[in-house]
Amino acid sequence: MAAEPLPVLPCACASLRRAARAVTRSYEVALRDTGLKPTQFTLLQALELLGPSPQGALGDLLALDSTTLTRTLGPLERAGWIRAGAGSDRRQLRWALTPAGRRRLDRARPAWKRAQDRLRARLGATPWEHLLTDLAAVAGAAQS
Repeated sequence: MAAEPLPVLPCACASLRRAARAVTRSYEVALRDTGLKPTQFTLLQALELLGPSPQGALGDLLALDSTTLTRTLGPLERAGWIRAGAGSDRRQLRWALTPAGRRRLDRARPAWKRAQDRLRARLGATPWEHLLTDLAAVAGAAQS
C-alpha cells in the first residue's frame, strides 16, 4: 500500500524535519506501551550496536549535540538501563547497556519492528532501502 505523497517543500531542512516529525509520531504510538520513547529506544539500540562507548561516539553516530545527548542519557541511567564507566582518561565516560537495559530493549523490539514493517510496507521495499541509504548520505553531507 503506497503512501499518499505530501506536497514537495522547496527546502531540504523543512522536508526532513516534516518527515522526522511524522515518522517519530508513528514510532511513539507503536512504542507507547513499552515504557520507551523513540529517542530512548534509539539510544539503547545504538549502545547495543556500538558496545560500551564514549559519549562523543554516541553523539557522532546519532548526530546529537552533547547537551541533548546528556538530557537523554540521564533518564536511562536513572532507570538502570545504562551505566557510565571509566573511559580512557578521568574526563571520559563510557556508556554501556545494563542487563536491565538489554531486557527493556528486547521487550520493546517487537513494537519497534511493527512500526518499521508498517512504514516499509507503505513505502515499498526498494524505496525503503533507498531511504535508509539516502538518509545516511544526507546526514554525512550535512556534517561535512
